[in-house]
Amino acid sequence: MPAAAAVLDALGDPMRRSILEEIRTAPLPVGVLADRLPISRPAVSQHLRVLKNAELVTETVQGTRHLYGIDPTGFRAVSTYLDRFWAETLGNFAALAEAEARRSDSTQE
Repeated sequence: MPAAAAVLDALGDPMRRSILEEIRTAPLPVGVLADRLPISRPAVSQHLRVLKNAELVTETVQGTRHLYGIDPTGFRAVSTYLDRFWAETLGNFAALAEAEARRSDSTQE
């Protein structure tokens, strides 16, 4: 699994996020992506290379075409990373809620 930092760095670029949106429902070749986006074909290829290194994109060869689709591996790395913060936040909230409930109970006595 890739490091969450590498995945977050790759997702930090708006054009890379646009590429991911384009391939979200179906794999596409570089040429189609370049036609849909306001950047050149070589620029699309460079962004795809970064996304592929972060394990956010897969490449499938069909004859002479290279199709790029979503790779869930990178997204799982980010999800695992963010889940740690979410679990801590929920734990802190629960502790505060319990402390507030005890304080409320003690003032009512």
